[in-house]
This record gives sequence, structure tokens and C-alpha cells, in this order.
Amino acid sequence: MTTDVTIIGAGLGGLTLARVLHVHGIPVTVHEAEASPTARAQGGMLDIHDHNGQLALKAAGLYEEFRGLVLEGRQASRALAPDGTVLLDEPDDGTGGRPEVHRGELRRLLLDSLPEGTVRWGRKVSGVRALGGGRHEVAFADGTTVVTGLLVGADGAWSRVRPLLSAAVPEYTGTSFVETYLYDADTRHPGAAKAVGGGSMYALAPGKGIMAHRESGGTLHTYVALARPLEWFDGIDFTDASAAAARIAGEFEGWAPELTALITDGETAPVPRPLYTLPAEHRWDRVPGATLLGDAAHLMIPSGEGANLAMYDAARLGELLAAHPGDTEAALAVHEREMFPRSAAEAVAAGRLHAAMFGDDSPHGLLGLFAGGEPSA
Repeated sequence: MTTDVTIIGAGLGGLTLARVLHVHGIPVTVHEAEASPTARAQGGMLDIHDHNGQLALKAAGLYEEFRGLVLEGRQASRALAPDGTVLLDEPDDGTGGRPEVHRGELRRLLLDSLPEGTVRWGRKVSGVRALGGGRHEVAFADGTTVVTGLLVGADGAWSRVRPLLSAAVPEYTGTSFVETYLYDADTRHPGAAKAVGGGSMYALAPGKGIMAHRESGGTLHTYVALARPLEWFDGIDFTDASAAAARIAGEFEGWAPELTALITDGETAPVPRPLYTLPAEHRWDRVPGATLLGDAAHLMIPSGEGANLAMYDAARLGELLAAHPGDTEAALAVHEREMFPRSAAEAVAAGRLHAAMFGDDSPHGLLGLFAGGEPSA
């Protein structure tokens, strides 16, 4: 089968590109390894920024629908010391430019905006090869193949498309998150709920931290950060939820009980999330008929920009393809020329933020950021 535009990956980036191309009347097919839209949880809250993510949604013609998904009050921020002392408490006054939505609901909005059949589910890529003349063949685990005149890798950190363009491989940062949830926390876990407040909460120290975000109602989504080698996490049996939670909580001995309760009282099994990155200056020479966007192109340490950048990459690429009918290479060249410095700057900023949060000066570096200064890592 031969198609014109083939996107690998039905995350926010791939779906945004598909939507913008659809708006401009350009046929597109998205292949996704997951079996269905509900095959796995889609993560927690996203703050969608007015200078990139929101612009992408406007290009997709979905901005008003996006506003309907916003959870009011979630831009509030708190910083606590390990003993529970409140160091900073910034309420959400409604004037911020980073409204919060559920990732899963935003993905559903994008999926519902596409013609039926645009996304092909259960299509795990087993290999990609160049055929010459800008054409590529994509092979899938089910034995089928497609040939495409434009291949876009929007398939995340471990992209199967990236090796066509770059030899770069993600490297472990030295820090992992461990994720868990509390439900109906205002009633069942009032101490933790009060500590978190109405939006985001950060309790940080050098090399570690407990962070949480209030989602819908009384749901608290916790990310525990620990600067440890992968082997340390490999030594924890995460199939034994209570023992794993106790082991992680043991790294926070002496911290306020309302903070450690976010770990020990978790109502989902703790899930380790090792953090990987590509080089901040990751780029490649122009390869006819193929490109990357989002984490496939510029995987960076979490900073609140990843999803926004993926959507912005996608919207710009879609607009460029529409503006260069019949000259795909011109559109791809501009896309990459714009994306490389943009993503490099954000990757450097993400590194500074991570150092501010977990470096030797923690939590003062983060407090400096909130005050409008530079992180003192």
C-alpha cells in the first residue's frame, strides 16, 4: 500500500499534525502501536502554554474546545520544606498563561477531530527502510508494510523512525520519578490534600523530592524524584506495591507525614519512570522524505514544555506542508531549521530547572525561579 503522508505515533504531536493537515485538506494516516485509544493510561495533567501549545491548538481549529477542558484553579503552586513548612503559596488568580488539562482528555479531543480510520491501531513498527527518491517503506509486526512519500516520526523517546536520520540514543539522566495516586483525598487523606492544595506542590531537597498535582476533584497525582542509578531501582520489587512504597518512602525518613503519605498511602502500585534525554543540540542532516517531531526529535528532562513543543512542532510542520504544495523538501527544511534552535534552547532551560529543583541549593533554586530570578544551582 502506498500513502502520501504517514505519521508514526498517535500521541499529542502526531495527532496535532494529522489534524492540521486535515484542516488543510491533506490526506494523512497515523499508525499507533497501542491496540486502542484506551489501551493504557495517558498520564496526568498538562499545562498548555500560550506561546506554543495554545498556538498549536488554534492552528488545529480546536482552541475553543480546549478551553472547555481546562480545570480551573490548577495553576496554583506551593513549595514546602521537608518538615511541612510552607515556603511559597501562589494561588491561581485566573491570569496565568498555562491552563491545566488532563492529557487523556486533550488526546481524545484531537482523536475525535479526525475522520474515522485516520488512526490505525495495533500497528507496531518493526522496521523502516529508505527506497530512494524520498520514499520509505514501514514494516509492521503483523507482517504488513506501507510505502510513503513523507514519513514523520512522532513516536516518542524510543522512536523507530529516528535511526533513519540520527544515530543518537537516549541516555539516562541519573534521576527517576516514581508515580502513584491518591483518590478522594479531601475525605480519605486530608493531611496530604491540604499539603498539596489546589494545584501543584513541590517538596524538594538535594537529589530528591516529592511533587504532587491535584487533578479532578480529590485525586492527587504524585511524582517522587530520586537521583539514583538504574540498578538501585532494579533492586526494588515493584510487583510488591506495599514493599516498594515503603522502600521509596524510606528515602524520606524524617519528612512530614503529610508528605510521605503521598507515597505510603498510594492507591495505585508505584511505577518507576526513569528520565532519559537526547543531547540538547540534537540535530541531523536533511534526509529526503522523512523527519521527526516531539520527543523523537528532542527528548528532554521534564520541564512542562515537552507536550507543548511536540504540538507546536506538529502545527508548524502542518502549516509548512500546506504552504509548500508540491515541494515537501522545502517544508521539511524549514521545519527542521526552525525546530533545532527552538528545542535546543528549551532543553538547556529544562536542565537548569532540574538543577534548580534537585541540585545542592535545593529548594532555594526553585524558589528563585518563582521569584523571577535565575536558578542558583
